[in-house]
Amino acid sequence: MHIVTIHSARILIADDLEVNVRALTRLLNRHGYEHIRATTDSSAVVELFIEFEPDIVLLDLHMPGLDGVAVIEALNALIAPGTYLPILVLTGDTSAEAKRRTLTAGAKDFLNKPFDISEALLRIGNLLETRRLHVELARTNSSLERKVIGRTRQLVASQIEILERLAAAVEFRDDDTGQHTRRVGHIASELGRALGLSPAEQTLVRRAAPLHDVGKVAVPDSILLKPALLTPEERSIMQRHAETGARILARGRSPLLRMAEQIALSHHERWDGSGYPNGLAGDAIPIAARLTSVADIFDALSHDRPYRRAWPREQVLAELERESGIGLDPTIVTACLRNAVHSRFVMPDDEMRQASA
Repeated sequence: MHIVTIHSARILIADDLEVNVRALTRLLNRHGYEHIRATTDSSAVVELFIEFEPDIVLLDLHMPGLDGVAVIEALNALIAPGTYLPILVLTGDTSAEAKRRTLTAGAKDFLNKPFDISEALLRIGNLLETRRLHVELARTNSSLERKVIGRTRQLVASQIEILERLAAAVEFRDDDTGQHTRRVGHIASELGRALGLSPAEQTLVRRAAPLHDVGKVAVPDSILLKPALLTPEERSIMQRHAETGARILARGRSPLLRMAEQIALSHHERWDGSGYPNGLAGDAIPIAARLTSVADIFDALSHDRPYRRAWPREQVLAELERESGIGLDPTIVTACLRNAVHSRFVMPDDEMRQASA
């Protein structure tokens, strides 16, 4: 779209008579139009249109070979939907049928030969002004769209950052590095990839899984950090963190928050139905929660916690195998064992730097 002012417009003329082309070109030049291309060969119009990218086409109706209507139909295929690119038909045929055919084909205006010079210039000027306004509107809309996309991305990034900081704030209470939640997200996402989740679903899991224990914000330190076994009453209080976390994340409108709510509520459900809070079993447990459960256990056992030291890798893998089909989805456990062997759970350097920041 080249037009900035009317007289900067590119004008394409197609008329089989050279004398008409020269006369019209001189007329337009005298009135300030300088960017003009012309042809007397109707079959050359399409190629010239592509090369020249005009802002208006002045087209004769009756030409040898392709007539004006056929040319208009060919040009319509090149004009993007929603684009205003006027075609003005100039012809000596004053019949109603000629006017109907050209306007139906897509011409924007119709001017009979011999035409009045003032009227021709006014019609050309009006069509070009409309074209200019459409171009300016398209540019404005494009600029606004880019700004909206940019602001939306900033908003999404801010929301994700807030959720990450919320997860880290909870985790800092029993993990002074604050990296457990990030590692769980990374591992759960890798397991999702192994199970065939789409890239978009993997991203959601990676961002939602770190919020699995957000409900622990309501668990007293005396219970959360207790180095000994919990009493039945303390265990009951601890188990409430699943429902508390789901309530904190409830009624979220984004797919991320809805998945995070699912994970918070169901990541302590067990494959055999003996988990909490709802005793779900097997595939009734949301896949994101099942992924997070395996990732959480794998990472928690592999690192020091307030109540015990990290387990050796072999012992961790043996524990996962023992829980396969009992507490954990066996398909996910198999994927976990295979990925652990190939060290795919090590976070990329950029994620590690973010986790340490």
